[in-house]
Amino acid sequence: MVYNSDKTDSMQVTSAYAKANLAELLKAVERGETVEITRYNKPVATLIASRNANADAPKLGTAPKSVRIIDPNWAKPLSRHQMQNLIAKGSY
Repeated sequence: MVYNSDKTDSMQVTSAYAKANLAELLKAVERGETVEITRYNKPVATLIASRNANADAPKLGTAPKSVRIIDPNWAKPLSRHQMQNLIAKGSY
């Protein structure tokens, strides 16, 4: 592994090193580093962080307008009569 002298937040590695140490390189990219992968001393790929890498995951319940409750009694237990109809007819 070689760190570029002109850029402190980037490194250059061989394809063999990248293959053997991908998890380590991905962690470096997550920290904001750029990883250049070379083959026979020629750059062939660059690993950079995704634009969405630092995006926060949506929080449950933060989009109340996207959920509609059609039947406010949806969790109410069925009566014995409704249960018998459900079993016999497939609807209550």
